[in-house]
Amino acid sequence: MDTKVFERTLRSLGANFHGVDHQLDTYFRVSQGRLKLREGNIENALIHYAREDDFTGPKKSLVTLYQLGERASELKNILSNSIGILVVVDKCRKIFFIENVKFHIDTVEQLGTFVEIEVMDHLGDSGPIEFEQLKTQCDHYIEALQISKVDLISHSYSDMILGIDRDHS
Repeated sequence: MDTKVFERTLRSLGANFHGVDHQLDTYFRVSQGRLKLREGNIENALIHYAREDDFTGPKKSLVTLYQLGERASELKNILSNSIGILVVVDKCRKIFFIENVKFHIDTVEQLGTFVEIEVMDHLGDSGPIEFEQLKTQCDHYIEALQISKVDLISHSYSDMILGIDRDHS
């Protein structure tokens, strides 16, 4: 993937560059969904999410996000000691926005470079957006950015590092 072409296309679509964030995502052992502690220069949060993993393409995710202050390392120690670390994902993320759509260009240690389109279900004060509208937005940007269907993946970075194939497990 030529990330420079991708970035130029994003900018031509009106995307705002938010910055480059070195992120360390520590995934913890949980019985439902995924729980990760994100430590970055821009984004710092405890994130729990659940989503379908049995197909490629846009998927609905149920996300609970807690923004962290300066005590992230204490929380990380508590979670590590109580439920255990599953895997750590180390990445450099370029972040762009167009309204409620967040674009990532991720360079992930051990895996390579990926593009992620995250369509969020709130647009300012106008309230929640229905899933079908979100999927339509995502499909629009997949086409506009000329992302081939064969390049879509169903796995999270954590699964890929662990060698888990949730499509066939």
